[in-house]
Amino acid sequence: MLPVLSGLRVLDLTTVIYGPLIGQVLGDLGAEVIKVEGPEGDLARAIQPRGPQGDSAMFVCNNRNKRSIVLDLKTEAGREVFDRLIGWSEVFLHNMRPQAIDRLGYGFAKVAAINPDIIYCAALGFGSGGRYAGRPAFDDVIQAAGGIAALPSYRGADPAYVPGVMADKVAALTATYGLLAAIASRARGRTGPIEVEAAMFESVAAFVLNEHLAAAAFGGPPESAGYHRMFAADRRPYRTRDGWIAALPYTEQQWRRLLEFTGRRDVLDAPWFGDPGERSAHIAELYTVLAEEMTRFTTAEWLRALQSLDIPHAPVNRLEDLLRDPHLQDVNFFEPNGTGLARAARQPVLYPGYEEQPDRPAPPLGADTTDVATMLGYDEAAMGALRAAGAFGRTG
Repeated sequence: MLPVLSGLRVLDLTTVIYGPLIGQVLGDLGAEVIKVEGPEGDLARAIQPRGPQGDSAMFVCNNRNKRSIVLDLKTEAGREVFDRLIGWSEVFLHNMRPQAIDRLGYGFAKVAAINPDIIYCAALGFGSGGRYAGRPAFDDVIQAAGGIAALPSYRGADPAYVPGVMADKVAALTATYGLLAAIASRARGRTGPIEVEAAMFESVAAFVLNEHLAAAAFGGPPESAGYHRMFAADRRPYRTRDGWIAALPYTEQQWRRLLEFTGRRDVLDAPWFGDPGERSAHIAELYTVLAEEMTRFTTAEWLRALQSLDIPHAPVNRLEDLLRDPHLQDVNFFEPNGTGLARAARQPVLYPGYEEQPDRPAPPLGADTTDVATMLGYDEAAMGALRAAGAFGRTG
């Protein structure tokens, strides 16, 4: 944990990955994050594989540096405690659909009425101003809607999902920078409630179109979108004599060094090679040459050669290779740092001027219910009454 946001109070009403990752980043940066769960707990707690304490790897990797309180918001007593938590908070974070959060009674207007200085962040599937507003949104759906799944089809393959929770994580990081900007705005004197809306669909569409808007940015038809270099058939990991490798010569000097090394004078002497625009137009041909040449040597031989030629390259790491990667070991990337895990992927952004503090492990369901209620001013008698009224479900 890095105490960059030390003292910031965050109320986290989120589940699965999209919302919880936002809260975890804030917690990693020192914010005081209280995660509110219903009596059934965050759905992500039950997803396999699960650790010795019963919570899943997905849960513990997205909820460190938080405290957990269980509240049954279907009860009047649970809502009473939740309202008091809203008053305590500076940031209110949720990833529920608009109709669900309104049905619960905690849309922006209601929360701002309870706390007129709140920063209210709604992490949505689709933006509230469009015709898709309120639709259910999960990662596969947004990968499809946002253009990720179709990208392989531009190279002749069937549409495919990235085999990772790409849309949730892209959207979470987008929402996080939006929320941090609101926090900065507050620090610079903005008063009154601040509403932040971040949507998965729009976040992923912006992510995909950054380079792929291409000629459409200059008024071309929608069909002119697409960064041609990305669609070349041989822009891919290359097969070597005994494995796979990534290599990306980019500048003329890098291509020249590689082609000289491989003896490809035919390409070096081509009339288009020395002109940047023409070379770009022939990029698919260059990638095909690269694919042909890579089969001549082993992966280890290519790694040495590309290093000496100062050409960007990397081995094609599998998941298990990442866990053994020497650079990640050098930078203590998997240092558990108080999480209670054998490995934890740490916050990748560092602040050398801050003294790192131990992380708080992801909390068991409702582990901090009593402590948080006490912090809010409830004494033992009041706690007993709240328990009797069902405020804390079965965990209080």
